[in-house]
Amino acid sequence: MARVLMKGCEAIAEAAVRAGCRFFFGYPITPQSEIPEYLAKRFPEVGGTFVQAESEVAASNMIYGAGCTGARVLTSSSSPGISLMSEGASYIAASEIPVVIVNIVRAGPGLGGILPSQGDYWQATRGMGHGDFRLLVLAPSSVQEAADLVMLAFELADKYTNPVMVIGDGIIGQMMEPVEFKEMVDPATLPPKPWALTGAKGRPPNIITSLYLDPEKMEELNQRLYAKYKRMEAEEKRWENYNISDNMKLCVYAWGTMARIAKTAIDELKKEGIEVGLVRPITLYPFPSEAVAEAAAKAEKLMTVELSTGQMIDDVRLAVAGRPIAFFGRQGGIVPTPGEVKAEFLKVINS
Repeated sequence: MARVLMKGCEAIAEAAVRAGCRFFFGYPITPQSEIPEYLAKRFPEVGGTFVQAESEVAASNMIYGAGCTGARVLTSSSSPGISLMSEGASYIAASEIPVVIVNIVRAGPGLGGILPSQGDYWQATRGMGHGDFRLLVLAPSSVQEAADLVMLAFELADKYTNPVMVIGDGIIGQMMEPVEFKEMVDPATLPPKPWALTGAKGRPPNIITSLYLDPEKMEELNQRLYAKYKRMEAEEKRWENYNISDNMKLCVYAWGTMARIAKTAIDELKKEGIEVGLVRPITLYPFPSEAVAEAAAKAEKLMTVELSTGQMIDDVRLAVAGRPIAFFGRQGGIVPTPGEVKAEFLKVINS
């Protein structure tokens, strides 16, 4: 397929279709409403089912039910809507059902505003809801990568029978860039899922539940999930190194849109003979701690830049074992310019 100019939310929706997803349940909220809007028009063309639920709580239970049939299922929302989905996400994770959740993050806390933020990092990477569970979390920094990671998300959800989140700030969802899509996946060609609820003719019935009144059975589930998360941590860490070298004055850590802004500032400093490198986590969970530490060992100073008051910095601290880390962030939907970020880099370098 030729490259086409698309808004991020629309590219995310089309990528889901191409991944073989034929069920969407969700509720509109800015700045992700173009995802359900696009799928409401697109799904009838491919035999898909689109339902605008009465609430995000209802949508989270609808994806639970549809996911139990073995189908590829999507929901999307933004920040406070994702909070409402957190109970359902816990049930889905405990039941080991593959679903994909997209969060196009808006400013908060509370109802906040419709402008971009990265303030949902903790929510995404610390389980999203109650109990010992994790989401595998993918964080794109371009429209092309958003489309690619959505398709990957469905593969990983099936691989681990676990919910996967694709998270991006409002800029990722609203900006337009050229994107090229992979070939369409035919849902009929996907591997069979023997655990799915498809009727019990000729076999014992499958039972899917997250209710375990026997404490030993409940512990058994927790241990099984824990082993799965450890496997994710061993096999699924993804990141990008940018301008990493052995003589860095500063190593910066940023994800999503802030990483793109940081790259521009890094390029400008390089022209001035000042070496600054960047590690961009692509998986926020599992966090690429080893790559973060390896780059840190090559730099005089360390820094994170985020559209928050500092959330990813916690994971960087754990990775670099006590080294001081500078921080620069904007909140409320304010996005710093490359010039502002460059100035902050120089403050740290010269301090």
